[in-house]
Amino acid sequence: MKSYQNLVLLQNLYRLKAMGFNYIDHFSINEKKSYAKPNSLEELSHNISTCHLCDLSKSRTQSMGGYGNPNAELMIIDYDVSQTQDSTKSYYSGRSGETLKKMIENVLHLNVEDVYFTHAVKCKTLKSNKPSPSEWNSCKAYLFSQIEFIQPKVVVTLGNEAYNCVTEDNDNFDNVRGHVIDFKKYKLIPIYHPQYLLRNPELKKITMNDLKTIKSCL
Repeated sequence: MKSYQNLVLLQNLYRLKAMGFNYIDHFSINEKKSYAKPNSLEELSHNISTCHLCDLSKSRTQSMGGYGNPNAELMIIDYDVSQTQDSTKSYYSGRSGETLKKMIENVLHLNVEDVYFTHAVKCKTLKSNKPSPSEWNSCKAYLFSQIEFIQPKVVVTLGNEAYNCVTEDNDNFDNVRGHVIDFKKYKLIPIYHPQYLLRNPELKKITMNDLKTIKSCL
């Protein structure tokens, strides 16, 4: 908490310096406002966009809090923000995004606006690095709050890392992929990540069956 307070304090000092102030009286941070539980998905999205809980706040171009229907029956969780998503500010960008979009529209017969798509880690990491455990821990409360606000019938995790984050289950991914798992009060179904399917097209038939399982649960 102290680290977060320091970041907020530093941000305010830089803002005041840019306005021409050389000295200010002591001021304190309103902790209650900073840590109050959000009352809506919109408020939560604002908190994500202004978050300074980890070092990614220093390097990000923006936070990607989520996209889609706030009352969606289907919620899709990716692990981290890709370079293409970050640079285009679009969730369904690049070959992987187009593949996911086709899964949703052509197999599930839904529009991308009908589902809610988000990431476990909300900001892109530096270069091609994978998020650290501390970066995921900083985002964890945001993700689970999103799930509680949206109340989907089905949660779909894309790939091994997203599944591990959400469930804290380190079982072999192939042992759980495509299975309907009782997770809290939701049905959770892990599937291969679209990027992994692009590298392994022979697995598309398996994923087609997994998508039919998802559809049957909606």
